[in-house]
Amino acid sequence: MTPPSEAGLRPGPAAGGHRLDAPHAAPLLDVENLSVAFGARRVVRGVSFAVHPGETVALVGESGSGKSVTALSVLRLLPSNGANPEGRIVLDGCDVLRADEPELRRLRGGTAGMVFQEPMTSLNPLHTVGRQVGEAITLHQPMEGQALRARVLDLLRKVGLPRVEERLNAFPHQLSGGQRQRVMIAAALANSPKLLIADEPTTALDVTIQAQVLELLAELRRTERMAMLLITHDLQIVRRHADRVVVMKDGEAVEQGAVSEVFAAPRHPYTRMLLETEPRGRPAPVAPDAPVVAEAEALRVHFPIRRGLLRRVVGHVKAVDGVTLSVREGETLGLVGESGSGKTTIGLALLRLERSEGAIRFEGRDIAGLSGGALRPLRRRMQIVFQDPYGSLSPRMTAGEIVGEGLAVHEPGLPPEERDAAVASALEEVGLDPAMAERYPHEFSGGQRQRIAIARALVLKPRLVVLDEPTSALDVSVQAQVVDLLRALQAKHRLAYLFISHDLRVVRAMAHRIVVLKDGVVVEEGDAEALTASPRQPYTRALMAAAFDLRAEAGAARQ
Repeated sequence: MTPPSEAGLRPGPAAGGHRLDAPHAAPLLDVENLSVAFGARRVVRGVSFAVHPGETVALVGESGSGKSVTALSVLRLLPSNGANPEGRIVLDGCDVLRADEPELRRLRGGTAGMVFQEPMTSLNPLHTVGRQVGEAITLHQPMEGQALRARVLDLLRKVGLPRVEERLNAFPHQLSGGQRQRVMIAAALANSPKLLIADEPTTALDVTIQAQVLELLAELRRTERMAMLLITHDLQIVRRHADRVVVMKDGEAVEQGAVSEVFAAPRHPYTRMLLETEPRGRPAPVAPDAPVVAEAEALRVHFPIRRGLLRRVVGHVKAVDGVTLSVREGETLGLVGESGSGKTTIGLALLRLERSEGAIRFEGRDIAGLSGGALRPLRRRMQIVFQDPYGSLSPRMTAGEIVGEGLAVHEPGLPPEERDAAVASALEEVGLDPAMAERYPHEFSGGQRQRIAIARALVLKPRLVVLDEPTSALDVSVQAQVVDLLRALQAKHRLAYLFISHDLRVVRAMAHRIVVLKDGVVVEEGDAEALTASPRQPYTRALMAAAFDLRAEAGAARQ
């Protein structure tokens, strides 16, 4: 670890930053020598930093580095029966680790708002999004009726949720991943908090909405002097939106300081590694005679809109409206577009996990009309990695049982020792120690859970894999590793990938062809390199500008 004198673990105000407070103002949040242990396992060790009014401080580091545990400790949100935080945390003059329950309730949502990493597990599936945002308001201020409804609608509009009047009575499962994240941000901002703790707040958002949300947070910081503790693996976001950065590794703060200084001249080798790592290269070329593995023709998925006491159908949401596409053996087809454009719905329909109309063929066979029993033998050869790793992993099964479940279903006669060996090999391929097979999902970080989900899909050696945001929960170094892994597995086994992502940098490194979607229809498609370099349609140009202009700025900053 870099010595404190070199890393500057308790720096003064950042020179040349964007902070809005006076240079010597008392910090809004002061964390001193924080250590957190789960039983005998210490996951955070001696971390110290401060956040001043109007300042944005970013916690960065790889999955498992202790970023989220540190952030949760600020509001004492760690499980009381397992975590043992030590040190000192002062938030708005309150000693958090010694505060009673009424004081904690005042801090949570009032003084500080929290945006969690996985919105589907944070939102109540039984309540509408309007009710949940409204509840965040009424817990701290009296409001009801039309005034409450107007405030909820205003918050949802601010975070870019489309068609807010229609979505007010929607349930979380009826929204896309990005839309759920926007609802979480709206709830966190409900009471104009002094501090916003944002744990990967743009992970599930497409690039255009990501830019809008970050600009919204920046504007709130300017107008309301709101400070932000930002936990992210996206260093381009840190470069553009943070004043100071704290780099964490293995539970320790190895370096911190002004973003401009740390990024221009990183002292610690780990910081240099993070700044230099990104998905690179191109996938192996597709064989000229490669057969089509999966295809859809005039694919339609329309969801009914029901209203009234009798819940009569008054219209339809055209999630997918006449899409035709195909993916060949050894090829990666990238699906890109804003949240709600139909990307995930297409992937689910192609696997017959969502009702649809139109033709669907797998390995030359029409599967659109097959029953569940007839589909079962094909399931092994078509797999999916879901966007939300925590929601797709059983909390009652170990990582080894989760990865091996498919083998138990499709190869019931496989000896236990061979199954265990296959599970261990799959875990190693995605960068996890096979010794972790006995752990449960809650014992892993978000990125590690995503790797378990990838291992579960790949252990059966399928022909088609639908990858729904497979790198969204991963830090940049692991993103590069996973991209390299997926490309290597594709080249070795000639896998066909349907790659769904809002991260166009990752799509460019993974995909042979790209299909751009908007409102359920294809806007543009073509070769990945040609389309990212010279998009023809205005919508595609807007997507590419939002994704790659940041990189141009980053290059200029380094020069």
